[in-house]
Amino acid sequence: MTSRVRSWHALVAVVAAAALLLQLVLVVQGGRVLDEQSVPPLEVRLGRLVSYFTVQSNLLVALAAAHLARHRGRDGTAWTVLRLDAVVGITLTGLVHFVLLRPLLDLQGADALADALLHLVVPVLAVVGFVVVGPRPRVTRRTAGLALVWPLAWLAWTLVVGLVSGWFPYPFLDHREDGWAAVVITCVAITALFVALLGALSLLDRRSSTGSHERQPA
Repeated sequence: MTSRVRSWHALVAVVAAAALLLQLVLVVQGGRVLDEQSVPPLEVRLGRLVSYFTVQSNLLVALAAAHLARHRGRDGTAWTVLRLDAVVGITLTGLVHFVLLRPLLDLQGADALADALLHLVVPVLAVVGFVVVGPRPRVTRRTAGLALVWPLAWLAWTLVVGLVSGWFPYPFLDHREDGWAAVVITCVAITALFVALLGALSLLDRRSSTGSHERQPA
């Protein structure tokens, strides 16, 4: 069973890393998946790439899964916060993309493959891994609260950078589209969804005995 669990985490890590690498290659080649109107200089494209919540959440998934493939019983506050952010972040990525962004996209070929991997395949694999494979229990009220730091910091930083540069990674964050009221409402709704997902996974973690219960130092 242990070998199967590690194999699953290794699979998740490989798929997430492959998705990120593919997207990186497309950006370096000048693909317009990140900017439908024009192709900015490479350094700007790379800076924008790492600014996407999608990319950051996939990176967290890759890091957490790769480590779990080697250390299944990993524990500690910082580790638990990273794993929570990875799973909740990638779940939110999939949901928001499906509801708000997918209708706006018309991707083909490698762009469509990268989009599917980042927004569909990795979220499904990560959530299945958390629910079925574990390790659990790990979540406490403190770690759940700390898990909110990253998404809130990302949101604040993204809005500030957008106001200064005029570039927003997602259209629903751009006040020039439908005004600040729409941006605020969307941000509150997405934050509430993140909190709800965080609460659901925390409850599942506490109530389920699935997965490893070993405790190892952080």
